Amino acid sequence: MTVIDEGAVPSPAASRLATEPPRAGWLIVARKELADHLLSARFLVLLILLGLVAALTTLSAAEAIRTSTGTTADTPSIFLKLFLVSQDPLPAFFILIGFILPVLGIAFGFDAVSGERSEGTLPRLVSQPIYRDDVINGKFTAGLAVIGLILVLVTAIVAAIGIIRLGIVPTAEDVLRLAVWLLVSIVYVGFWLAFATLCSVAFRRAATALLAAVGLWIVATLFASLLASLVAGAIAPTPAGATTEQVIANATLADNLARLAPPTLYSEATTVILDPSARTTSSFILTSQAYRAVQSDLPIEQSLLLVWVQVVGIVALTVVSFAVAYILFMRQEVRA
Repeated sequence: MTVIDEGAVPSPAASRLATEPPRAGWLIVARKELADHLLSARFLVLLILLGLVAALTTLSAAEAIRTSTGTTADTPSIFLKLFLVSQDPLPAFFILIGFILPVLGIAFGFDAVSGERSEGTLPRLVSQPIYRDDVINGKFTAGLAVIGLILVLVTAIVAAIGIIRLGIVPTAEDVLRLAVWLLVSIVYVGFWLAFATLCSVAFRRAATALLAAVGLWIVATLFASLLASLVAGAIAPTPAGATTEQVIANATLADNLARLAPPTLYSEATTVILDPSARTTSSFILTSQAYRAVQSDLPIEQSLLLVWVQVVGIVALTVVSFAVAYILFMRQEVRA
């Protein structure tokens, strides 16, 4: 009688499980990418530089607050002013973060796919027993996680320095506003990460992807208001002796066109979320709107109602950018 060792012959179910891609393959890619990011010199350099800049900005803002309010022992909570107040030559913290966040998103996304392609590791990566979309999903998740970690750490540094320097503990409303701002900031940097990933997918060279992403950032940051004013002047001109209605139409159109740029959306959302006294996102206020207005701080719910359009716009831009990158990556031939 011939004895057959069943352990030496894999069953059909075992063979299928051995070759079937894991259902959470994007988590495997994300963990690997996250470990690479956290151990990279890029992460350490960015964290140290941002920490130093944030510390200097916070110390400058704290000194400005102490100078303007005198003693802070009996002063109501002004914790959020640490993020809003500036003192020459340093800008306010929220302006600094709004300028740096796109750089972080681009730095962690411009070579997500093109870097793998240039090193010749992309065909080997997609040949692993994981779904192709797990690659781009994992890379985006890891990049967003490490940038979110940097942002949380820098914000914690600012809060700690402010508490020690001013001796003021943030209220529950302050903490809630700061948490909402952090969430909006992570979504905003997610747009730039998604767009940089899109450039990395669309262009075969990392240098070209970097130039494309930086080009959009420069145009959207420096020239958005100028382009909006030029287009508004062409569509709704304000000639000499223009009426009030013409001036209002021109200013309203310029504001709406400027909101097509993500930095404008983020700046308006940040200003209202961090400043409870802000009551509008418009660049102008009519006399009828200011008449008999009561000077008081708004609760967080009312502030969110003012900027829900800006927040939804940032989310939509992020989703669209990543969706385009996802579709383009899924249709590319990467094994050649």
